[in-house]
Amino acid sequence: MNSNNSIACPLDCFDTCEASYNDGKIKASSSHIPTNKKLCVNFAKLLKEETFSTAFYEKKEISLKSALKILVEKLKNTKAVKTLYYKGSGNLGVLQSYPKTFFAKYGSVFTQGGLCDNIGSHALETSRGGANINPPLEYLINADVIICWGRNFTVTSSHMYKLVKDKIFITIDPMTTPIAKKSELHLQIKPKTDHELALLLTQMLYLNNIEDKEFINEHEGHKFYELACKRSIDSYIKTLDLKIEDIHSFINLIKGKKIALMLGLGAQKYYEGASIFRSIDSFAASMGLHNTSRSAGGVWYLADGSYGYEKQLSVNPKKRVDISCIDYSDYDLVFIQGGNVLVSNPNTQKIKEALKNTFVVFFGTTKNESCEYANLIIPASTFLEKKDVRLSYGHEYKSISYVHEYNDDKISEYNLSKYLFEAFDYEGLKEEEDVFNYYKNAKAKSFEIKNYNFINHFEIKNLYEIKKENEYFFITSKAKNSLNSQFTKDESVYLHPNNIYASAKRIKLLSLYGSAEFLVVLNSDIREDCVLCYSGNKYANYLTPSLSDEVAFSAILQEVLVRIELP
Repeated sequence: MNSNNSIACPLDCFDTCEASYNDGKIKASSSHIPTNKKLCVNFAKLLKEETFSTAFYEKKEISLKSALKILVEKLKNTKAVKTLYYKGSGNLGVLQSYPKTFFAKYGSVFTQGGLCDNIGSHALETSRGGANINPPLEYLINADVIICWGRNFTVTSSHMYKLVKDKIFITIDPMTTPIAKKSELHLQIKPKTDHELALLLTQMLYLNNIEDKEFINEHEGHKFYELACKRSIDSYIKTLDLKIEDIHSFINLIKGKKIALMLGLGAQKYYEGASIFRSIDSFAASMGLHNTSRSAGGVWYLADGSYGYEKQLSVNPKKRVDISCIDYSDYDLVFIQGGNVLVSNPNTQKIKEALKNTFVVFFGTTKNESCEYANLIIPASTFLEKKDVRLSYGHEYKSISYVHEYNDDKISEYNLSKYLFEAFDYEGLKEEEDVFNYYKNAKAKSFEIKNYNFINHFEIKNLYEIKKENEYFFITSKAKNSLNSQFTKDESVYLHPNNIYASAKRIKLLSLYGSAEFLVVLNSDIREDCVLCYSGNKYANYLTPSLSDEVAFSAILQEVLVRIELP
């Protein structure tokens, strides 16, 4: 065992925990500020997760050596342009990108865009001069009021929440989330009206003389205010389904305070999601939350954790395909690394049929729904069996992992890449130790917003304008006991108790893109005009479209209206 005993949690969440390994026991780090001596529920579950102990070919156990030979043979007998490389987010360590370097050199088709934050990230980069970076965590701790806009803060960022749990909270969300119940004010808006709320609140900033005049003048932000004033306050209130008293309460809560805005994923899961996000961020800019003269508050999202580092494993694939529009049957070989396309990607039925008509290689640590269609399974080393560095998208602190356990029946991302480089006589693979040490020791360059670009025009097709009386907004939320498609699966649909189908045990949801049956659970935390599925629900993406947003090549998983029928 390595003398250094730290472990980085590899999971796809904001907190990026760090722990220590001593005599087979794992204990939360006391020196890592966000972890703060306590493991979260998901890290604890990860430690108990059952992982692959062997390779499989056509559902039969084989040796790792045999599996690697089959992979090489298949690749050598397949045209590169007929292969797809798909990387999921089951492990977010920087060394997980090693296989990219082989498949790019080999000539596979890569994905572009994303299923998660890519639309919002593109929006923030556009407004902020090319980077999506969070302020220092200290600025969050120094804030007086925290606005959780579409972010279920206690669930998605439990460690960060505990650092600021005694602050004043405001929640903006169509659902009464756990953080909404802890908030002084909850604005329970209609889905896909976030941009309209941002415009209304911008009007209110000016009316109450609390806008940041210096920042607005410096960055020509007056046109955003003019955009906000194209509609009356009463018009916004009616659309948003709010009360004017709630808006006055919002202004009174933030007036004269240091404000932190925690942005979640929900508001950007639409075709025009980038414009919606830029509207929210422009409202934040009007408050002065990007003013670098402040030492408290700001805007937090899923930041680019690699910003400021020299990228060690960057690639330039010859061809890419939008991740939400993949026709897997177009490829003779599909290589899936640490992903679960049958649950996470839109239009599940189409994917299920397509995977039957291609050779699927799954490279990962644990079995999931997509493995059922895998012809070849190559077991990856677990996070305890390989070294890595985890850069956080929630804060500036990174976590380090060393090797603590050994298993010759599994293979790390680096060793798989090395094997493939040698099998194809490729050159140029960077040494694992060099890449590891760079990320472990390097300090990221800081970023300062110098040229902020307020959004001053957009066109958004409002779902509420095309919604029929018998249709519902389809929304998703992070679940407390799972992480996306990992761990506990919740396969129910949640309806408000006043829904006309509230007495049914099962219902069928239908959209323009597909249908699926669900068990019914009633929950008054949901708006009456909505239905909810938690992320990881293996039936939810039967309802979602194989379509991309307008600018970021990414999935639009809430651009959906559904009808309800009895099965």
